Amino acid sequence: MSLTSFLRENVDVRERFRQEFKKPDFLIKKDLVAAPLTTRYRTVGTAFDYLLRFFLQRLNPRTIDKGYWVAENALDRLADDKTLFVKGKKIVAAARKDLADYLRTGKIADALIKSALSLATLDPIFRAGLGHEMVGIVHKDDIQDLRNLISAVDEKYFRSKTVCLINPTFGPASVLVGGADADLVIDDTIIDIKTTKTLSLDRSALDQVLGYYVLHHIGGLDGRNPRHTISNVAIYFSRFGYLHVMELSELVNSATFPKFVRWFKRRAAEAFPDVAL
Repeated sequence: MSLTSFLRENVDVRERFRQEFKKPDFLIKKDLVAAPLTTRYRTVGTAFDYLLRFFLQRLNPRTIDKGYWVAENALDRLADDKTLFVKGKKIVAAARKDLADYLRTGKIADALIKSALSLATLDPIFRAGLGHEMVGIVHKDDIQDLRNLISAVDEKYFRSKTVCLINPTFGPASVLVGGADADLVIDDTIIDIKTTKTLSLDRSALDQVLGYYVLHHIGGLDGRNPRHTISNVAIYFSRFGYLHVMELSELVNSATFPKFVRWFKRRAAEAFPDVAL
């Protein structure tokens, strides 16, 4: 399980989030700037996560990254299939080379985009044990889709003043829900990436990013000592090139939040009785 599945699979958890955090109005109107070119939404979305990660590493040279990719974890799941295992290793090696070239030149070449898409075909094998038949398959339209998405990124949203963390975890609190890492932390803001053709603040998306804040409140951020201050949560709507920032002071009730956190820890412990904080 993960934070996502913890929220998705437990009605009482979703209801408790709705009681504690009122959904703010979302009145933003913007046009699509990178409309999807295919129906391979999940693959393109995952590939964009990788490509944006590469982009941030060059934009913010002191970016803190885990140093490994989910796609690399998938290789262990391919160990019994020599052909796919070798193919997966070549994908990861090529991606490392293409990333190094990009960090040196700043040019987003088709090879880098292809690598992001290839890495995205490995992720489902680790996360769900599915998609073996799709490993390394890249479509021309998806390459253009990724180029459109990365071209829509406004650097000002992601240029950090002090901190840029990619896929940060929340100390022991991440284990509390079976594993959790956010997409990004830029300075004092936790950011979740949504590559969707709809510009709306879904309740599930709000709960997800607030869930990361709850985990941060419990366990802090790995590698940040003293505890890092988080003042905002945000969702980046990549197909609209828009970052929607929400101040936690407007979302979190300081009078009831400590009780909510205690409940969250108890409820997570019920789901994961072998984990203790």
